[in-house]
Amino acid sequence: MKMNRNFNLLLTGQSLANIGDVLYIVSIIYIIFELTGSATAAAFVPFTITSSMFISNSLTPLLMQRFNLKWLLAGSQMGKTILLTGLAFFLPQLSMANFYGLFLVISLVALLDGCANPVTQSLIPNYVKSEWLLKANGITETVTQLIQTAMWFVGSSLLIWLAANELVWLTAALFLVSSLLLSFLDTVDFTPSSKHGKWKQISQGWKTVSTSPILKRIVWMDVLETIAGTVWIAAILYVFVSDALFADEKWWGFINGTFFLGLIAGSLFCLRFSNWIEQKLSQFIFLGAISSSLVTIFFGLTSLPTLALLFSFLVGVASQIKNIPQQMVVQTSVPKAQLPTVFTTLGAIGTGTFGISSLLMGVLADAFGICGVFILSGILLSIVSLIAYKSRILLWRTV
Repeated sequence: MKMNRNFNLLLTGQSLANIGDVLYIVSIIYIIFELTGSATAAAFVPFTITSSMFISNSLTPLLMQRFNLKWLLAGSQMGKTILLTGLAFFLPQLSMANFYGLFLVISLVALLDGCANPVTQSLIPNYVKSEWLLKANGITETVTQLIQTAMWFVGSSLLIWLAANELVWLTAALFLVSSLLLSFLDTVDFTPSSKHGKWKQISQGWKTVSTSPILKRIVWMDVLETIAGTVWIAAILYVFVSDALFADEKWWGFINGTFFLGLIAGSLFCLRFSNWIEQKLSQFIFLGAISSSLVTIFFGLTSLPTLALLFSFLVGVASQIKNIPQQMVVQTSVPKAQLPTVFTTLGAIGTGTFGISSLLMGVLADAFGICGVFILSGILLSIVSLIAYKSRILLWRTV
């Protein structure tokens, strides 16, 4: 499949930005932990990012009324370039007295990221013909997961040869190149039919979601799946490896790695069999959900590290077999002009749910045991599969 110039520019620009995001987070966590010696302070980084992205997703519709989507995306990366350049100059003066300033930068970068993600998802259907949309989503997911899998290892390895400050400079350069590439995208107009007050602009996506039967079901599925998915965050997995598998820390890394490899394999499967999947969207959404449910329960019940690796891989595969077809359903469920506000709404729901449920899963793991939260996760995913089955007519095809 030969993709067009706009899709290639979008994919390359966002891939460079994603690489920069991982390198920046690696360097920030390293800097904070080295300075404070506090795991809590380092763990506050993802919490800050999630909170800021929730705010950004909620407010992005206001920006969409004022700026072209292409320039909103390119501008967000240029803004990150400026912030990271300022951070690189600030780091040599960093001390315990002023390290809280780092969290201001983290928050501002996350605000820009929260704006970029829904815009990217909205631009893909504008740059790709409908018959290539599932393949385009598959390519995007494959590249994204490859970056996530590789760059955490590469980023931590680079700290052996580079100072954290030098890694920040490298990240700023990546954001700069990304913004330049994105500026060459063709213009996509997102012009509202009439001017609204600020509250109506913010709530427009929420109204679209709440009045669309298919989007309401997808929201319920996403909320339950997001809650279920928080068992795969690093902190929960670390406890599982220690308390359920009775294994050392290397298995923590192995399980993380096989999960991401499963995501890549699932993306490649959707890419390879896109024509077949496109004709059976609802079946694959159901298949991915029920498979994730069963394998997650098996994962929570096992005490063998090798079986845990297999189940972790299969969960990654199953989640992509569900999520990539579901992404296409969302992209084709409303007119293209409404996609940006729909994706900002879905993003706000997702980040808000993830932030709260991450804390909740930790509490439940302490109260009921680490294996119990994985079984709970599997039960939640079984409810997702039930919703998918009951909604199979709606999820069939919306183009």
